Amino acid sequence: MSSDTLTISDRIQQKLDDLTRAERQLAHSILENYPISGLGPLTELALDANVSGPTVARMVQKLGFKGYAEFQAELREELRAKVKGPIAKHDTWADSAPSGHILNTFTDAVIDNIRHTLGQIDPHAFDAACGLVGDPAHHLYIVGGRVTHTLAEYLFLHMQVIRPNITHVQSTSNAWPHYLLDVQAGDVFVIFDVRRYENNTLKLAEMAHAQGAKIILFTDQWRSPVHQLANISFSSRIVVPSAWDSAATTLLLTETMISAVQNLRWDSTKGRMEELEAMFDQTKLFRKFT
Repeated sequence: MSSDTLTISDRIQQKLDDLTRAERQLAHSILENYPISGLGPLTELALDANVSGPTVARMVQKLGFKGYAEFQAELREELRAKVKGPIAKHDTWADSAPSGHILNTFTDAVIDNIRHTLGQIDPHAFDAACGLVGDPAHHLYIVGGRVTHTLAEYLFLHMQVIRPNITHVQSTSNAWPHYLLDVQAGDVFVIFDVRRYENNTLKLAEMAHAQGAKIILFTDQWRSPVHQLANISFSSRIVVPSAWDSAATTLLLTETMISAVQNLRWDSTKGRMEELEAMFDQTKLFRKFT
């Protein structure tokens, strides 16, 4: 993505690791209600983020703006761009619902999340992550939290078919240290951790990292503390008009990874799938319409 097409949100994501603690606090506050959060007075933004006015001024300059006024002008330009093309926007709506219906407002938010997330992902890093996940020479551990365990289970279920040598670890269980007993250098951990970040997940990642494991992290736009330990990290935008965050973009990345790893290992995966289907036929778990 070229610099002239970067949104302010994109710039913040790129600079997060270079910001001070107070500046990161401010950045997270801006992203929380982006872009509305940056349209008020500088003093109001500082108050909302619980930082000083000079902190706002410094971070705005780090983002490449001469001052807060230029920063706000760019935000307003982004808003104008978002409301252009009403015909194109209408095509994404549910035809039977008005434009302000939750079916459309929620879908618009998810589409926007996907667009911003994919714009931040390095395809080479994604390919490298898929290569690590698909390598049966190293044990694969998949970890989820209180909410993200559903994504972890989904990935685990498919990876069980695709490759051997795999373990599902639930960090919410008090038995998760048991799984670390057999971790070897080079083993791979896929960890899902979104806000509110879980202490168990961070501790698990720290211990796995200390044993030489490689970590692939799926997180949100504010990034889990596990980010500091991860070899490869994917940040998904998760904010939607709901009391709960959205898993749609993270699920998209997860399903894309499943597809990529399946293709990488198709010669062996095909045989595993055929063997599994034969077992299902014996168990008669599923109805067959033939």
